[in-house]
Amino acid sequence: MSAAAHPISRFPVPDLADMSDDIRERILAVEEKAGFIPNVFLVLAHRPDEFRAFFAYHDALMEKPGNLTKAEREMIVVATSGLNQCQYCVVAHGAILRIRAKDGLVADQVATNYRKADITDRQKAMLDFAVKVSAEAYGVGDADFERLKAHGFSEDDAWDIAAIAAFFGLSNRMANVTNMRPNAEFYTMGRDIG
Repeated sequence: MSAAAHPISRFPVPDLADMSDDIRERILAVEEKAGFIPNVFLVLAHRPDEFRAFFAYHDALMEKPGNLTKAEREMIVVATSGLNQCQYCVVAHGAILRIRAKDGLVADQVATNYRKADITDRQKAMLDFAVKVSAEAYGVGDADFERLKAHGFSEDDAWDIAAIAAFFGLSNRMANVTNMRPNAEFYTMGRDIG
């Protein structure tokens, strides 16, 4: 069965023409940049206020400058989404990670087992913390912050790592509940890099 035969969500997906102007404009801007509309935009448009809040927080976490590179932010998403068994986020953010890291292999490595991935020890420490936040935030303690500090991460960096892991915990769960399907385009993006 082809990917086109599967609905992108188990919930209603509004038509672009029926969306609020601000949401439609955001989606069309993404389509212009990417060449297609990532399904997450269409699926979340079912709940306009939540769409706006979701993408505002997404942008605040993922697009800001700081000590974490954009590729490292995507590594956090891919590693924690793999842990949470979120097909959509592993596939979609894996594509973004390949492009931002300029490495056609890193996303598969990080999604499967980041401890064996071809990444730095600093990045492995970052992902250790992100995975702990995702799987057992109740166990995070001073030793975790000390380990991050030993790898050059500040308190603000620790907050960013935790916030990305936590935010994508929400995203992973909603993607799974909605049965959100990755766009076919994501599977091949960035594969021919490096």
